[in-house]
Amino acid sequence: MSNLKISGNIVDVTRQTIFPGTISIEEGYIKAIASEWGKHYEDYILPGFVDAHVHIESSLLVPTEFARLATVHGTVAAVTDPHEIANVLGLSGVRFMVANAERTPFTIAFGAPACVPATPYETAGAKLTPTDIRLLFEQQYVSYLGEMMNVPGVLTKEPEVMQKIQIAHELGFPVDGHAPGLRGKEAELYGSVGISTEHECLTLGEAKDKLQAGIKILIREGSAAKNFADLHPLIESNFERCMFCSDDKHPNDLVKGHINELVRRSLAWGYDLMKVLQVACINPVKHYNLPVGLLHPQEPADFIVVNNFEDLAVKRTYCHGVLVAESGRSLLPSVKIEPLNRFITLPKQVADFNLPASGFTVRVMEALDGQLTTAELHVTPLIKDGAIACDLERDILKIAVVNRYQNTKPAIALVKNFGLHRGAIASSVAHDSHNIVAVGTTDAEICAAVNQIILDKGGIAVAEGDSVEILSLPIAGLMCAEDGYLVAKKYADLDARAKQLGSTLTAPFMTLSFMALLVIPELKLSDRGLFSSEKFDLVSVWVD
Repeated sequence: MSNLKISGNIVDVTRQTIFPGTISIEEGYIKAIASEWGKHYEDYILPGFVDAHVHIESSLLVPTEFARLATVHGTVAAVTDPHEIANVLGLSGVRFMVANAERTPFTIAFGAPACVPATPYETAGAKLTPTDIRLLFEQQYVSYLGEMMNVPGVLTKEPEVMQKIQIAHELGFPVDGHAPGLRGKEAELYGSVGISTEHECLTLGEAKDKLQAGIKILIREGSAAKNFADLHPLIESNFERCMFCSDDKHPNDLVKGHINELVRRSLAWGYDLMKVLQVACINPVKHYNLPVGLLHPQEPADFIVVNNFEDLAVKRTYCHGVLVAESGRSLLPSVKIEPLNRFITLPKQVADFNLPASGFTVRVMEALDGQLTTAELHVTPLIKDGAIACDLERDILKIAVVNRYQNTKPAIALVKNFGLHRGAIASSVAHDSHNIVAVGTTDAEICAAVNQIILDKGGIAVAEGDSVEILSLPIAGLMCAEDGYLVAKKYADLDARAKQLGSTLTAPFMTLSFMALLVIPELKLSDRGLFSSEKFDLVSVWVD
């Protein structure tokens, strides 16, 4: 690793100063920073951005490819919970992610997945016990306990839930939270067990309740969930206790931007530069004890060079002294990957997606654009030949979840707001158990999309008539080993195809992937049936 010197206007966030100077780097560390008062430089040097909570698998990329795309935007580190691959492959999936991440200078801090499976009301490919959690910590694979989604288990102090939290505390690691909608006394109780962060706040009032409970707030802006517009006032009032995160970022969105977009928006709205950079750069490093430098001598040389604070164009990104991106171009190499997977189910028949009529009123999941939550509607269904049919006029379509770990019948329900006028879309990215989820206008097209995913052992697919297009995801049915920019192009093409079929959702595949996430209110579908978060139990499609 060569030594180098870099000059510019140095932004010292911890001391709240900007001064002209030169940084001397030796063996990946900052050896010295020399101030040069009186000199004039055009560029600014500042600490790199950190994504404080992301599931890398949701980018459809392995960690090394995620790093190639993220560093172009000035991101130098990511805090990631690998519970997506853990739900498919257990400990071996976590170890795969860690091993791949070790092949990039980009810093990736992994969490120990706290809820695998997320609930007992679905079929996952693995289960992580408290013993497994302790093993991950002791073998130094992870540096925090991933999001604790079992909110009822925390509130009732369920023994296994508390045991996992206690293991993290005993070993000195922070615990991430996940409690959408929790307010007041319940938020206080959730925070009292030592849960330290929350990325699921939908309103400013909810965020304030959780701050009052001692929980730090992660302001999220991802491909599906977008909360910045509601939570940005916290940058002024609680900048020392907030961080930025994406949570889930699909590859075409990652090509466009990352945490830099939130920094740019915050500055454009008039927030103080140092407060914004505290949120974007400093707080995650300190909270998670990341091995990431903050532009101080004797620390790793992790920083970025930008043109100004209006455009915030990232000219160069350095990770541990390595120039990893320059002028919008990644300089990191792709890494060869040996796929691993778990995909057992067999192709389905069109008749498997039939939903016989057996009542008068049905529950319908209402998808909400830009949110992970759904609403529960009660409607009179369209009946044809003794079975429920898709109702295109009211935009009520069939949704199916197919167990990929066992050869069983699909679970069928109804969903509103996908907007398809024809065809079907399907995905093996279906949080958190990652069975196959599909939405469509006919049983035949739903079946065709599902079967193509089964044939490829993972992917996202669009079916129309006899034609099926697919982006194959051979790594755990979640990720592709190809160049990230190529994956982004293929994904963007499929996203466009879904919109050509009529979908008005901002991110139809991302929204689809959360229709099976039972721990997010209000009504979701697992491979075992329709699930109500209010009742925290399976419910019938039929109300009466």
